[in-house]
Amino acid sequence: MVAEIARRIVMMVPLLLGITLISFTVIHLAPGEPTDLQTQLNPEVSAELRERLRAQYDLDQPLLVQYGRWLGRLARLDFGESFAQDRRPVAEKIAERLPVTISINLLSIGLILMVAVPIGILSAVWRNSTFDRLTTVGVFIGFATPSFWLALLLMDLFGVRLGWLPIAGLRSFGYEYLDWGRQLQDLLRHLVLPVFVSAFGGLAGFSRYMRGNMLEVIRQDYILTARAKGLPERTVIGRHALRNALLPVITILGLSIPGLIGGSVIFETIFAIPGMGKLFFDGVMMRDYPLIMGVLVIGAVLTLLGNLLADVAYALADPRIRRRS
Repeated sequence: MVAEIARRIVMMVPLLLGITLISFTVIHLAPGEPTDLQTQLNPEVSAELRERLRAQYDLDQPLLVQYGRWLGRLARLDFGESFAQDRRPVAEKIAERLPVTISINLLSIGLILMVAVPIGILSAVWRNSTFDRLTTVGVFIGFATPSFWLALLLMDLFGVRLGWLPIAGLRSFGYEYLDWGRQLQDLLRHLVLPVFVSAFGGLAGFSRYMRGNMLEVIRQDYILTARAKGLPERTVIGRHALRNALLPVITILGLSIPGLIGGSVIFETIFAIPGMGKLFFDGVMMRDYPLIMGVLVIGAVLTLLGNLLADVAYALADPRIRRRS
């Protein structure tokens, strides 16, 4: 098992290099350059100054040379300096925003598992019941609802009309003057809408996956044997069926991590949350190449690690996988 994990980690290196090469090329193929934002709106900027700015950002070099220099800095864990006016190191900016995005995504995953798994189990056990039909309708609504539209509706309802929840940021004015209990309460109130919007689509998908897997498992012979032995239905479902039904869900959970990270761009921008998604959006608008590449690299690493953890969890849940590895 340890050898397999080490092999997978080694294989991540060329995969990560391929991701960075494609991302670097696509970013630079987009029309416009960072210097355009500083020179196009200023008629007094000369052509000489434009070229000087391009040289300062290494934009006057061939694309492969730019990528090679960036890759050399990355090997030293240096993402370079942002093209923004503050000229701060990209790693410093990401370090400030990364915990926020990871926390929200972990809360979203926890909410998905706590809600979707029981709904899927009950829908399978009570197949074709009223509960199953209602959850099916809810799933179709969840799949069809765009996350940005849902976010705007919830902001209007709970933030503007009812005034129950804040609609922007992670802290209220005067947060630092509150005691720790009220600070925690304020933070949780700010997280309710973003976490729900982030998890809403996953709730629909995972509940259906869980239902389908559970329906397949409870038809197996060993489930019939367990019932024939007189075991309680709760034991049959909770101890024998659930563990095997969770195996495909573990894999799907690992594959869904890129979607959660990508979705951060939407809800963090809408709710003005200072996370990696908002940072990435601002970087794209400013054509801040080092910042964009830094966020993409961190996202790629988290995605690869998430898939690795999903495979490890799959092996821990299924002894047959451990024996083969």
